[in-house]
Amino acid sequence: MTSRERLLKTLRHETPDRVPIDLGGNQTGIHKNAYHNLIAHLGIREEVRILDAVQQLAVPGEAVLERLRVDTRYVRAGAPASWKGGIVQMQRDGKLWHDLTDEFGIRWSMPDDTPYYMDISLHPLANATLADVKDFPWPKGDDPSRFAGLRERALQLKQETPYAVVTGISGVVYEICWYMRGLEQWFCDLLTQPEFCEAMLEQTLKFWLDWFRLFLDEVGDLVDVIMIGDDIAGQNGPLFNPQLYHRLVKPRHKRLVQYLRSRTNARIWYHTCGACSDFIPDLLDNGIHILNPVQTSARNMNPADLKRRFGGELAFWGGGCDAQRVLSRGTPAEVAASVRENVEALKPGGGYVFNNVHNIQGEVPPENILALFDTAYESGFYD
Repeated sequence: MTSRERLLKTLRHETPDRVPIDLGGNQTGIHKNAYHNLIAHLGIREEVRILDAVQQLAVPGEAVLERLRVDTRYVRAGAPASWKGGIVQMQRDGKLWHDLTDEFGIRWSMPDDTPYYMDISLHPLANATLADVKDFPWPKGDDPSRFAGLRERALQLKQETPYAVVTGISGVVYEICWYMRGLEQWFCDLLTQPEFCEAMLEQTLKFWLDWFRLFLDEVGDLVDVIMIGDDIAGQNGPLFNPQLYHRLVKPRHKRLVQYLRSRTNARIWYHTCGACSDFIPDLLDNGIHILNPVQTSARNMNPADLKRRFGGELAFWGGGCDAQRVLSRGTPAEVAASVRENVEALKPGGGYVFNNVHNIQGEVPPENILALFDTAYESGFYD
């Protein structure tokens, strides 16, 4: 089977020749440090490019993707031509910082002496009122310059390669709100100012509906999987009261997913970390097809249980290895054992795409990365 045939078959909950393998997304990627070490270990010479400045993820090169037998290739829209963003160096608190201010006015910062990730150092609506939300200069999702050359790139992947065509992350309706407000203040808002939260959520939803209108005009007929997501769960359960999700967040999630399904046959992939099993019925009701990253170490996220409860309706994408303990700190043999156990639990009857649980972090040794993907390939074949 070709990679595209393999992935589409498994997402129809049919049995392909083997479990498809993914790497290279914003939520299923690889940190630049781990990637540097991997290509050095493999003897591959290439310039390491940054895919995601905030998470410091690398763009995997074709030689690595082929070595790891990856079945997906990514196509992404860009920033609008009017955005003059970029990383600038600033002195603050006696330290040198690398700052990036995004389209929403959120400033992300990384210390020069520990350049691992960026964290938010400025929430532009931290002290805002409801009137300020309405007056804020929200970015235009339907700026055509975002999508320049997008169709050509997607066509090249569709017509000239055997790989499944998947998108970068988008549709971040909920999380952008707390990025702009601050997490603690946002949680207080959910309880004390629901009308403020609704105004924020309506603005972010409008941005993404406008964005997807043009995106789908360009490539709705070409992409195989559309990736959206918002973290709504933590290690032990929901991050906030599920009743608030049902009242404030879910209606916006559902509007977005249903709009996507009205415009494309692509499968809708949804990302939330954590112990999200309580939300899965809601996510299915919203209309998603795929759950990522399947955080197997979180509460009530046992792979066999998830497959038994939801495997008839929901495809799982990720869940390959315990990323919190085994992948970063275990031996290659321990990584392989974790992979075999999870693959055997999730692969029956299709409906499973292999990757790590979320991004491969910077300290993961190359031997463990190779054990991760080689074991997935070897144990992923169907009889």
